[in-house]
Amino acid sequence: MSWMVLERTSVKLYRPYYKTAKRCFELILCLFLIPILVPLGLIIALAIRLDTPGPIFFVQDRVGKGGRVFKMIKFRTMHQNLNKDAHQLFMKAFVNGTAKEEGQKIFKPFNSSEVTFVGRILRKTSLDELPQLINVFRGEMSLIGPRPNVVWEVEEYRGWHKERLEVLPGITGLAQVRGRSCISFDRIVEYDIEYVEKQSLKLDLLIIWWTISSVLFGRGAH
Repeated sequence: MSWMVLERTSVKLYRPYYKTAKRCFELILCLFLIPILVPLGLIIALAIRLDTPGPIFFVQDRVGKGGRVFKMIKFRTMHQNLNKDAHQLFMKAFVNGTAKEEGQKIFKPFNSSEVTFVGRILRKTSLDELPQLINVFRGEMSLIGPRPNVVWEVEEYRGWHKERLEVLPGITGLAQVRGRSCISFDRIVEYDIEYVEKQSLKLDLLIIWWTISSVLFGRGAH
């Protein structure tokens, strides 16, 4: 990676008109989709309730813009009361570059048996991310941006990794549509920093289109 990104000036990040336009676009799009998404969300919630015992939503502390911690919301896709120690150890190693496993999917180093039947469908279609629109309305997330990590993952960041915290985290992002799986965390951060450098409404629309295409053509889920 080029270390010149560390010499970026704050002027390049200060895009008031773009940020306002992006926020307005996201709110308008979300409001437009509400008549479709609310009934869909209710169907998903019912399916989760009938599939396995446990809460409908999975709520977890994530680190957002400027290191601010917020509660990210997803539909629950995994069984309850699982031992998360192995997952946490893997992800710490993944972030600091010491993980040795090959072929692991981004953010998904777990046994497939830990995922519920409905959860597998939600992950394949990325519908498990739907409740994060609440985070978008709250101003904690954006539709497009780096995926937010949990606190103990951020604790493993190297200095330059923190560049990805300069913008709001997103439901999808450049790393998800370009990498999708089997890439290192350093590579993910490089894509995230590229987005920080080049962010524009045109790029946001392209990422939304690429995300939809990836889901429709079955190229995995983020």
